[in-house]
Amino acid sequence: MHLRTFASFALTAAMTLALPSTATFAQTAGQDMKNAGRDTKNATKSVGHGIGKGTKKAYHKTKHGTKKAYHKVDGNPDTK
Repeated sequence: MHLRTFASFALTAAMTLALPSTATFAQTAGQDMKNAGRDTKNATKSVGHGIGKGTKKAYHKTKHGTKKAYHKVDGNPDTK
């Protein structure tokens, strides 16, 4: 029984000493808020870029399909 208690104490001590000091990685709440704001801004920009890209693609595909249908009716089906 004493061996288990000692082993668990030794393991806990080794893990505690292996962890870096939390004082060197501590941030203030203000810095956390700034980081969260920047992350939100960047995510919004990324989503907007994706929506713009998808809209352009849909526009071009619709334009292409319309031209293709027009040329088929016109009697020139070889148009891409």
